[in-house]
Amino acid sequence: MHIKEIIVVEGKDDTVKINQAVQADTIETNGSAINAATLEAIRHAQAKRGVIIFTDPDYPGKRIRHIINEAVPGCKHAFLSREQAQAKHQKNKSLGIEHASVEDIREALRHVYELTETNTNIFNQQDLFEYGLIGGKGASKRRKRLGEILKIGHVNGKQLLKRLSMFQITKEEVKQALRDIEREEKADDE
Repeated sequence: MHIKEIIVVEGKDDTVKINQAVQADTIETNGSAINAATLEAIRHAQAKRGVIIFTDPDYPGKRIRHIINEAVPGCKHAFLSREQAQAKHQKNKSLGIEHASVEDIREALRHVYELTETNTNIFNQQDLFEYGLIGGKGASKRRKRLGEILKIGHVNGKQLLKRLSMFQITKEEVKQALRDIEREEKADDE
C-alpha cells in the first residue's frame, strides 16, 4: 500500500512502524515540542503532496494534532484507538503508533478524514442524547465503540460533536454504526 501524502508522526519508532505497514514518507515532530522549522516542513509537505497527521491517542498526541491543524489548515487525519496503540508486552503499557499492529495502521490509513469548517449535517447535544451517546448508562462505552467504528478516536460528548462536524460524518453513518453497536451489545448479552 503506497501513501501519496506525507504522514506526520511523533518519533522515529513511529516512522519505522509506518514503513513496516505501508510505503510512505514521514515527518517526525520529535514529540510535543514541535518547533517552527518542523511546522514549516509540514506546510511545505501540505502544499506539495498533502499531509496526514497520525499521532498517538493520548494527550500529547492530541496537542500535537491541534498545533499542526491550527498552523497548517487542510491536513488529513488518521486515528488509532488506545487499545490498538497500547504496548502488548510491556509492564507500563505505553501508548504509541509504534505499538500498533501493521494491519491496524493500514486500516487507520484507509479511513483518513479531512477536516472541514462547513457541514450541513449538523449534530447537536440532543441528537447525541437521543442516540445514547451522552447522559445515560453506557454512553461512554458506546462513544468509545463509535469512535472505533468511524475511525475518529475516543472522545467525550463535546469533542464528539466537534469531530462529527469537522469530518462531515453523516447522521446515516452514525445511525449505521449505532445499529452495529446495538447488534454487538445484544450478542454480548446472549
